[in-house]
Amino acid sequence: MPRFRLPFVLLATFLLAACASTDVRSPLATWVPSPNYNSRNPVIIVLHHTDQDNVQQSLHTLRTANSGGKVSAHYLVGADGHIYQLVADSRRAWHAGGGRWGTITDLNSASIGIEIDNDGDSPFAADQIAALIRLLDDLCTRLNIPRTQIIAHADLAPVRKQDPSRYFPWQQLAEAGFGVWPRASDGAAPEGFDPWLALQAFGYPLDDRAAAAGAFHRRFRGRDDLPPDLDLEDARILHSLLLQR
Repeated sequence: MPRFRLPFVLLATFLLAACASTDVRSPLATWVPSPNYNSRNPVIIVLHHTDQDNVQQSLHTLRTANSGGKVSAHYLVGADGHIYQLVADSRRAWHAGGGRWGTITDLNSASIGIEIDNDGDSPFAADQIAALIRLLDDLCTRLNIPRTQIIAHADLAPVRKQDPSRYFPWQQLAEAGFGVWPRASDGAAPEGFDPWLALQAFGYPLDDRAAAAGAFHRRFRGRDDLPPDLDLEDARILHSLLLQR
């Protein structure tokens, strides 16, 4: 055998073994592979802010254990616009925790999680939002995720979470084609419109109505100080949002 063939054979053997190691197989069965399957198919994207001081600290948290246990996300977007991928799109990252959005009850299995480097008390950097929009475009295109299916961590778990904060530019994202934003042209909600039923129809869980209203106000009115109820402006917003579903 020529000398140059041996390293190639060894490399090929290594690569085949690496590929095979990704398949978990039973030692009791004969492996007879079928092509009739697909990978995990995410249908929604969940946005978070890191609530930490810098991207290196967040990378450490997302790749190790912390006091609350192990957490991860598929992507992390730095303040400078650099995008990091930590978990393959086809795999289940541990980012959402308990909660639900509409009929989806296991968000980790159904979603892509994106952490955004931000301390929760500051505006988001322009380069960072531009990078996020590029990432959303890539994900929605490659994975066939509806561009309206972009939500906040707080939307699915309003009792536990408040991220991303009121500083997050949801309207800018919607103008770029991601998520939804109320249209002034839709006018006021019609007579008899029930904003709580509309909030639930949009996707928010109503186990704690005050928390759900708080998450809604944070996302669509940029406020954390409104009463834990829904007023006429909330009804107008919800009416417009449902017209866009």
